[in-house]
Amino acid sequence: MKTRIEASLQAALEGVDRDAPPRLRAALHHAVFPGGARVRPRLALAVSGACGGHPPGLALATGCALELLHCASLVHDDLPCFDDADLRRGRPSVHKAFGEPLAVLAGDALILLAFETVARSGHLAPERLPALMTLLAEAAGPARGLVAGQAWESEPEVDVARYHRAKTGALFVAATRGGALAAGADPQPWTHVGMRLGEAYQVADDLCDAHATAESAGKPTQCDVRNDRPSAVTRLGTAGALARLQDLVAEAVEAVPACEGQDALRDLVVKIAERLVPASLQHAAA
Repeated sequence: MKTRIEASLQAALEGVDRDAPPRLRAALHHAVFPGGARVRPRLALAVSGACGGHPPGLALATGCALELLHCASLVHDDLPCFDDADLRRGRPSVHKAFGEPLAVLAGDALILLAFETVARSGHLAPERLPALMTLLAEAAGPARGLVAGQAWESEPEVDVARYHRAKTGALFVAATRGGALAAGADPQPWTHVGMRLGEAYQVADDLCDAHATAESAGKPTQCDVRNDRPSAVTRLGTAGALARLQDLVAEAVEAVPACEGQDALRDLVVKIAERLVPASLQHAAA
């Protein structure tokens, strides 16, 4: 599955490689490759397969579009006006490697490329394209998507639940719903799976920020305390956050609807969860 995802992401950047300014091309590749676990496209493909999986190309395009949105959010999140992070995935962040102007442009370009990726595959099932494009817009947008999540950090009073749903949860919900939509299935039964996984990822990220080293995390840590941001660790303590993470994963597993691939999907959710807990806390979580 991951080989298909990597090939699709490479293909999405091919048009950019032909025509874009060279340093912008390099910044885009730096932002996307090498990637992490590609959890969002893997989840979209798994849900699509459980819903019949036809046409497979549309689900792949949807998952890769969500990964491009995720990469864009990381580029913007690392900027000096937000986290001012020097590292991402163990390498210099895009603004450290290419400068702030190109980092802003690279993040913007990845958002646009996400929509282009789905639009170019829309001929596979044209009747599904409007719903998928709306899904991407909401996942990235100012009401409940990535923009909203970033904007909550600038509010004097933060609605923590809405902040986490937008900043982290939006792309997970889009992955589960998008996989269903790409296969022509009802997305509603898959919403709860994405919501719980998204919240679990946010709690895990808070634990990582509080307890992992920059070397093991591949990015700066202690950012929540330094930037006075809401965190599950500060609200619940480490033990409480670990317990909440385990509850959320169990709820995500239970929420997988009855389908032909139910057991495989539940196994995927568990495997995703296994990599969430920082290594220094894995004994406590056992």
